[in-house]
Amino acid sequence: MRPLRIALTKGRLEKSTVHLMEKAGMDCSALRDKGRKLILPVGTELEAVLAKAGDVITYLEHGVCDLGVVGKDVIMERGGQFFEILDLRFGKCGFALAAPAGDAFFGGYQGKTIATKYPNVARRFFQGKDMDVRVIKIEGSVELAPLLGLADGIVDLVETGATLRENGLEIVEPVAQVSARLIVNAVSLKLRKREIEALAKRLEAHLEN
Repeated sequence: MRPLRIALTKGRLEKSTVHLMEKAGMDCSALRDKGRKLILPVGTELEAVLAKAGDVITYLEHGVCDLGVVGKDVIMERGGQFFEILDLRFGKCGFALAAPAGDAFFGGYQGKTIATKYPNVARRFFQGKDMDVRVIKIEGSVELAPLLGLADGIVDLVETGATLRENGLEIVEPVAQVSARLIVNAVSLKLRKREIEALAKRLEAHLEN
């Protein structure tokens, strides 16, 4: 039987995952010296696949990976057929509604326009408030939209709020807190339950509070 295959989100989450796996006693030397390789061994028990965040979910859903590490922001936006089994407690930030400083965003009766990279998250947030808003999907810097008069506000991930302040925006209301999650393919969880649960327990023992 092949090793369990885990898809890691490239970048910061990848580095934090490697750090956690090393704390749990796993051999991540191939990941530390990966060059341009995208599939690498983690000792003899695991095989790591380096992927973009959205692709982690795709690989899991199609059964080519057993597990994945991805941000809760991607899970909230994409959804999917998998199990979320562990909050890894790193990659922490929050979704927030932001608008130009000093604007009474919830004032007046005029419909609002929201710019965001996360249209599903934004729509659900405003549906929960019984507000009818127009949502525009932006791929790049969403802070530009209010500055250009394209939107009344934005829904985006915020870590420190420095980018908002530099662009004359302020947080109106938090939307949700997010962090990295360990997710599992449903079929893999049935067929390799013992291995997957052992791995999750091993990682959980080394999580930071």
